[in-house]
Amino acid sequence: MNFIYFLTLALQAALVFALSTFLFDMVHYLLHRWQHSRFALLREFSRWHDVHHKFLDAEMNVHPNWAKANLWCHLMPEFIVSILGTLLLVVFFDWIAVALVILVHTGLFVLRVRDEGKDVNHMNMDRLNGRRGHVFVTPTYHALHHVYPNQFFSSFLSLFDVIFGTNCQIKGQRFLVTGASGAYGQALTARLEKLGAIVDTAKFGEDYEIDKYDGLSEKMRKADILVLAHGSKSDDCWTANYTSFVDLIEKFRVIGKDRLTPPEIWAVGSEIELHGDMGIESLKPYATSKQAFAARAREFYTSPDLTYRHVVPAAFTSRMGKGLMSADVAAALSLFFIRRGFTYVPVTYTTLAVWNYIRFRFIPWPKSVRKAPIFNKSA
Repeated sequence: MNFIYFLTLALQAALVFALSTFLFDMVHYLLHRWQHSRFALLREFSRWHDVHHKFLDAEMNVHPNWAKANLWCHLMPEFIVSILGTLLLVVFFDWIAVALVILVHTGLFVLRVRDEGKDVNHMNMDRLNGRRGHVFVTPTYHALHHVYPNQFFSSFLSLFDVIFGTNCQIKGQRFLVTGASGAYGQALTARLEKLGAIVDTAKFGEDYEIDKYDGLSEKMRKADILVLAHGSKSDDCWTANYTSFVDLIEKFRVIGKDRLTPPEIWAVGSEIELHGDMGIESLKPYATSKQAFAARAREFYTSPDLTYRHVVPAAFTSRMGKGLMSADVAAALSLFFIRRGFTYVPVTYTTLAVWNYIRFRFIPWPKSVRKAPIFNKSA
């Protein structure tokens, strides 16, 4: 009986902590929205919070001269809001669970005061990790809020950002898109521009050729995010779907190696990564090239030097063939997941892309998969 009670208490405390931090994240979001409020008091609250962003600026430099102001304008109000938000939950949960969470918040506050506002999430950083985390807020995750103050509001769990789509900076970001004349690339470009992105394009045969990428150097230096949306189902699949993807990613990685935030890449895969050519001879070149890239993409996905997003759509209508959804719907669904922090993006009505996550992340690919097949050796 005692074991069950303590287990229930622990579960309640965990839930209280999650809910109390979610309430704080809502206030955090409002503090940024109140910056231009017509009410002077709300603008004043927003200015208090702005002190915190002066203490740790967008270049991830801590300014000790703002430490005292950060204590009174940010740490103290943050603590008070956290305690009040936790106390509200006593109506629904065991008071002991609520008291335990209050002790946790108090302990964290004392540690921050002792360290003059510096902790694992608030320190000087020269380079952020490409692996941001998703469920839990990591130091890199929170650092991104200081780099992009209108995104990444979550404090401990990413729930707020997942629900409200504030887990990816798009407005003002510079995108370089390949395959922008294709159905998906064109739809994605239009939606990115509507969200305030600055979009440039790179076209094969004009801006670059295989093994000839110098013409893209300037565009890549200007870009924050590289989107690889080109590809082929019939002509020279290995070059289109594997070689060019890998070469462009590696070039972008080198160009962005000294940036504070690692280069970000969105690359379009396919559900054929999971089910292969299904014995259909005409699909063999496409399936082989896509599976080979997926095998290589796992390295990009786990690299601390990149933020890599693998977009896996089900068939959509394009020049490559018919599908049960339009390219615009595929682009909309891609952005829905990306804005919620997904780095593996399943754009599917078949669920195959969901199951493919297991294939993509956890099942070793045979070494033979990465070798150019006979029918593409001329590439």
